[in-house]
Amino acid sequence: MSADASHGNSPQAVAAEHALGAEHEHPTWSVYWKVALVLTLITVIEVWCYYLPGFVATPFFVPTLLLLSAVKFVIVVMFYMHLKYDHKLFRALFTGPLLLAMFAITALLFLFGKLAIRTGLLT
Repeated sequence: MSADASHGNSPQAVAAEHALGAEHEHPTWSVYWKVALVLTLITVIEVWCYYLPGFVATPFFVPTLLLLSAVKFVIVVMFYMHLKYDHKLFRALFTGPLLLAMFAITALLFLFGKLAIRTGLLT
């Protein structure tokens, strides 16, 4: 067995990688520091929101933090886990179950009364 075949660089492996769209240009250092800067800024906004007593008392506090953390999660997955550069099948296999889990958790929060939609119809 040659050294190339032992590392998965056989012609069949290379062809399979190309078929799955695995050939891509890796992000440069400038992409990584820009992503890190965006993640840092989002974290600063999250901490700043926490130290605003007027905002903490509003019903928008928790959804805002959840939204900001979801954005950070997507950025980390897309760039640092290289999901942005992988084949679309892998992206669907990751995001499909993630969306299903988010829907299930939200439904459970409504079911157990941790979230409520107050329309005034039941009073």
